[in-house]
Amino acid sequence: MTKPVSTTILALLAASLCAQPRVTVRAERVSEQPILKPDLPWAAKGLFNPTAVLVNQKTVLLFRATDVNGTSRIGYAESTDGEHFAVSPQPVLSPETDYEKGGGVEDPRVVRIGGTYYLTYTGYNLHDAQLCLATSADLKHWERKGVIMPANRGTWNTQWTKSGAIVPEKVNGKWWMYYLGTSKGPDGVTRDKMGLAASNDLIHWADATDKPVLDVNAHAFDARVMEPGPAPIMTNSGILLLYNGADDKLVYRPAWVLFDRNDPRKLINRAKDPFIEPKLEWERIGVVPNVIFLEGAVVRSGEGQQFDLTGYYGAADKYVGAMRIHIWIN
Repeated sequence: MTKPVSTTILALLAASLCAQPRVTVRAERVSEQPILKPDLPWAAKGLFNPTAVLVNQKTVLLFRATDVNGTSRIGYAESTDGEHFAVSPQPVLSPETDYEKGGGVEDPRVVRIGGTYYLTYTGYNLHDAQLCLATSADLKHWERKGVIMPANRGTWNTQWTKSGAIVPEKVNGKWWMYYLGTSKGPDGVTRDKMGLAASNDLIHWADATDKPVLDVNAHAFDARVMEPGPAPIMTNSGILLLYNGADDKLVYRPAWVLFDRNDPRKLINRAKDPFIEPKLEWERIGVVPNVIFLEGAVVRSGEGQQFDLTGYYGAADKYVGAMRIHIWIN
């Protein structure tokens, strides 16, 4: 006679099948000082919020720079060791179109797919901030593709759009992009939430959901803003996205979220706490105080379930800092 399986074993088996992957992220600063500071006429007010990519064993940063009038441009810097950067004397993208003039081009994020670099950035004309796209073969000469997620016309994002983080490989035959959308809640407060768009060709994008894929967390470190950071990382357990959360006091700190590898719309797990805080003076005091804004990261080693990254972040909307990021997924 076969003995019955104990209820304890069945409960443990059910729990293991339903258990969410656990993500552990640890970060430490590369330096106690900024790795880049504003010191050019077109970057006199701030040099910050860089995206990052590895090219022929060099690390390239594309960063946001603001002049004394607050107009934003995108600059270029490169490094052989990932810590000491040479900045090109001229920006690689400056405001030219109607949807950029006045405010400028802001907060780039880059991903390489095939032989093409796809750059998402914010075009700001002093009235609307809108998610835009440009492409390049060399990271220095860019061809604009226009506004890809217009402001004020989303399925749920009824105001501004920003911060497009493109998943670096197709899922279910489509390209996917996490982005920030802004809308006003029932209480009249404007909040920035995370949306998801899909594309067949990486150029034309549309909302993939009728609500945010990641909502704000009331009274938490990400109660006011949920903003994608660098391009997502494909892991064995899902699509790992590092993002920037801001609380009701607008203190910015990075954290992580994990989406289903086969369905980018499906949330698997999210951080309960950020993995680093603005503590140094140049992170707490600047153009905008108390900001660590992670926008660029390159994978130095790892695959599957464990990764070591170098992350590049904007500090107080004025400087660029660097951190080492260690990720384990169980």
